[in-house]
Amino acid sequence: MEHKSRRPEAPTYTVDQPTTLLPFLLSSVKGKSRNNVKSLLSRRLVAVDGVPVSRFDAPLAPGQQVSILPASAPRADALPFPILYEDEHLIVVNKPAKLLSVANDKEKTRTAYHMVTDYVKARRVDDRIFVIHRLDRDTSGVLMFARDAETKELFQAHWNDMVTRRGYLAVVEGVPKPDRDTIRSYLVETDTHLSFSGAPGKGAKEAVTSYEVKKTGGGYALLDVNIETGRKNQIRVHMKELGCPVAGDKQYGARTNPIGRLCLHANELSFIHPATGEQVTFKAKMPRDFNRVFR
Repeated sequence: MEHKSRRPEAPTYTVDQPTTLLPFLLSSVKGKSRNNVKSLLSRRLVAVDGVPVSRFDAPLAPGQQVSILPASAPRADALPFPILYEDEHLIVVNKPAKLLSVANDKEKTRTAYHMVTDYVKARRVDDRIFVIHRLDRDTSGVLMFARDAETKELFQAHWNDMVTRRGYLAVVEGVPKPDRDTIRSYLVETDTHLSFSGAPGKGAKEAVTSYEVKKTGGGYALLDVNIETGRKNQIRVHMKELGCPVAGDKQYGARTNPIGRLCLHANELSFIHPATGEQVTFKAKMPRDFNRVFR
């Protein structure tokens, strides 16, 4: 195995035979225990061909470059929000509230898509990302992009087969009855881009939302929500029609705005990885300000 140091603070090792990341690091990096090496991986301080990797079993091929990144060095390609996962096919981030997923007529550049594009291009100018799904501007949480067109097309063609859970946390006004239920309706969009439940027919799309009350207090309830369908504003519409609109959602009937934003957070995404065929799950912790509502 050839050792080639590009700069003292970022030692780089060249792979000379097929292997996986953890055993390669254990044999290449001297003076660090197995736990030390695992810590480097968990803190995303190991990069393969310039891409930070946290999977201990990431496959390596001859000629690839594995670098140990400095823990405190500033990075020009850093994102202003957390990366939950990244490989050659996918990149999963924790999008903050009040940030568009993609551009609209009024905002072209301050979007998650534009920021992640800049992030990948800072390392390889020809790299691209592709939109797989979206979150509302005021919804925070797990957002996934494809790293290649084939992965994007695979998800778009087989979304319902590949995605096994889309979990959300919602703070709603009031307490739904019963405390656990599944709502099924057909959503229709108006000319003003609002949605409501209507009869099946032209333009109506079936929407299925399951919820469970996890916490109550101060006139609010925290719900664990799972959507089986990804219709526009699905959770917001169903909560309004349940008589418990999402807090901060004036557009769909909320009377209060306790934290200055829509109280909706995409906390979990589970799907079948297109390359490995294994189910993977990514989670984004509940925003701290959600807890303030119940104090």
